[in-house]
Amino acid sequence: MKTNNKTHSAAVGGGTAGGAVIGTNEVLSAAATLKKYKSAKQRLESRIVENEKWFRLRHWAEAPGGTASSSAWLFNSIVNKHADFMDSIPQCTVLPREESDEKAAQQLTDMLPVILERNNWDSVYSDGAYGKLKTGTAVYSVLWNPEACDMLGDIDVRRADILNLFWEPGIRDIQKSRNLFYTELVDNDILTDKYPVLEGRLGSPGEAFGYLYDPEVDLSDKSTVVDWYYKKRVNGKTVLHFVKFVGDTVLYASENDPEYSDRGWYDHGMYPFVFDPLFAEEGTPVGFGFIDIMKGVQEEIDLLGTEIVKNARMGARRRYFTRNEGAVNEEEFADMSKDFVHVSGSSLGEESIREINNVPLSGVYVTVLNNKINELKEVSGNRDFVSGGTLGGVTSGTAINALQEAGNKLSRDMISATYRAFAQICTICIELIRQFYSVPRSMRILSPGGEGSYGAFDNSLLQPESLGNDFGYELGTRVPVFDVSVKAHKQNTFSRASQNNDALNFYKLGFFDPAKSVESLACMQLIDIDNKEKIIRIIEENGKKYGAAPTGEENRYDIGTV
Repeated sequence: MKTNNKTHSAAVGGGTAGGAVIGTNEVLSAAATLKKYKSAKQRLESRIVENEKWFRLRHWAEAPGGTASSSAWLFNSIVNKHADFMDSIPQCTVLPREESDEKAAQQLTDMLPVILERNNWDSVYSDGAYGKLKTGTAVYSVLWNPEACDMLGDIDVRRADILNLFWEPGIRDIQKSRNLFYTELVDNDILTDKYPVLEGRLGSPGEAFGYLYDPEVDLSDKSTVVDWYYKKRVNGKTVLHFVKFVGDTVLYASENDPEYSDRGWYDHGMYPFVFDPLFAEEGTPVGFGFIDIMKGVQEEIDLLGTEIVKNARMGARRRYFTRNEGAVNEEEFADMSKDFVHVSGSSLGEESIREINNVPLSGVYVTVLNNKINELKEVSGNRDFVSGGTLGGVTSGTAINALQEAGNKLSRDMISATYRAFAQICTICIELIRQFYSVPRSMRILSPGGEGSYGAFDNSLLQPESLGNDFGYELGTRVPVFDVSVKAHKQNTFSRASQNNDALNFYKLGFFDPAKSVESLACMQLIDIDNKEKIIRIIEENGKKYGAAPTGEENRYDIGTV
């Protein structure tokens, strides 16, 4: 197992000395593949940039004459969905597949929240939720950063910009792409300081691939750094290799490093990117989002609303026809502070000045507008009661809460897909811990009650274990394998209020009455509720004090015997 310091030296200056497998020709070939991947991705990139304009209410900014004003119904739907995501931030529990791995699983369960907290997971998750809702896909990168923790190294979990990620066209599973590229713009002075070999070899970032960036950003002193991941078969095993290059200059290649040439860059052999699509599409790892299905209705709302407001403004303001040779002093007539308006000539009639009669629009147009607004709410699943409003005739808090829970099934479906992506993130984190946590490190672990404890953690419990030998034959090794269970870390005040209300109801029903512990425990077997085990433990302890509840294995009651 390599040390972290060696990993760092390989990452920032790994050699391409004699016998290098990856050189200029290979990098130029990879750049051509990247250009082909980007060409196939142009339609997706255009859609993503267009969706961002709709989210920022700038979709009419470039229309001739500002065709319509922008209303925020689409924006409101997106931020309400985002609030649902933030109410259910995921947390993980690592489960062992064998009894002997229970200690390692508990250690990982303690470690992963600390690692995610160091990466500001709440912020990463929030950005990913916005990306999933707007573009249809959130992408997360799970990488090893050898420079973190004072050069000891640690795991980086970040949201990846899908505009900078390129994969093989026509594949659904990103792990089946032959190559994967991630690009980043870096200042030239930073690059030459870190990689002196680039001195005098940096060019314009737009020369090669024409990335989509805000035109207000000055790119003249930046260059594109490409992280190239690819898979190949080595000794009958698929391994992942990594190359970092700028232009035609190789900065590092794992195949050129003797330590990684056979084993690959990451031992887990997976691309370190996790895709979380909203509405999946065939033949691509990305999906489409709510803006894609809502912007047609939002466009009609904007156009119709603009005309209705224009008609209302015309009706609210009096306008007049005047003859060029009319006898009315127009300046005095327009000045409402004037008590007298002078006219010339001996007579004043309607021929001199006449009011323009505005015909108000029929109320049917307002009805059509409201129907379009309701259509957008239905399409997005953002009905009134979901966002906290009430319906006519519904006044009971319990009824409103039931309607909200029923209406939230769309959000629960979206969030459950994100939980599957989160489980993949945690799985990759576990594999990086297995590979790189060779040096013990101290972490502060918070218990559910808020108390903190400290411990030193490494990867010693995750390494392959020998199975011994039988009849003189080695039985090989066993690698500890774990499952990741994900559930919501509830932060919703309404959820807390609901749990508090459940506790009060249990109290009123006598669940905590020691004399009724037998009946209460029997009832708890039929209830599916948060903190169920904790409630059962409290009832059992009360029953033991009173002498009503059995002890040991008899604490689980058969309803038929009560």
